[in-house]
Amino acid sequence: MSLDKNDFLHLCRLSRLAPDPSVQEEMAAQCSRILAYMDKLAEVDTTGVEPLYSPVIHESAFRDDIAVRRDCRADILAGAPATDGAFFIVPRIVEGK
Repeated sequence: MSLDKNDFLHLCRLSRLAPDPSVQEEMAAQCSRILAYMDKLAEVDTTGVEPLYSPVIHESAFRDDIAVRRDCRADILAGAPATDGAFFIVPRIVEGK
């Protein structure tokens, strides 16, 4: 498929792109080469080829989504720099009365 300058400018308007006029011819030529390559790929016979969604086989590394109630307040507070009982102590950032 070939893309002439008018088609390219139409696509630019649809995409809300405004390439500099000095590069429009080269960009249109690049788009034509990309479309020609896509046409070439479309000619490949993929009959019997299973779709590949990722080049890497991923197995779920996540645990089952099971709700678990546990008291982890002590663990959370242990990571705080300063606490008072069951509360975090934080620096004052708003001056008040």
